[in-house]
Amino acid sequence: MTIEITDANFEEQVLKADKPVLIDLWAEWCGPCRMVGPVVEQISEEYEGRAICGKIDVDANPDVTVKYGVRNIPTLLFFKNGELVDKQVGAVPKAVLANKLDAIL
Repeated sequence: MTIEITDANFEEQVLKADKPVLIDLWAEWCGPCRMVGPVVEQISEEYEGRAICGKIDVDANPDVTVKYGVRNIPTLLFFKNGELVDKQVGAVPKAVLANKLDAIL
């Protein structure tokens, strides 16, 4: 299950996480975001216990969006040990995201 990540809980949920983290930066009005959302949900179930998957609404959480230079959505950020290690911009097949996550496990 994906968790909701906000500007307020970002440090605790992402930077201090003891597992790799995949974050989906999205917005309600974004068509491609609605395509990626279910894929991220599937990945969160398949990687349960090995990785954390979360979603950040860019309209409600501008600090994280600006800090990581997100200009297009959906943007998927991959963190390990509190560091940004990979990034994917735009809607892509599930296999692409799974391979990126596998690479940091």
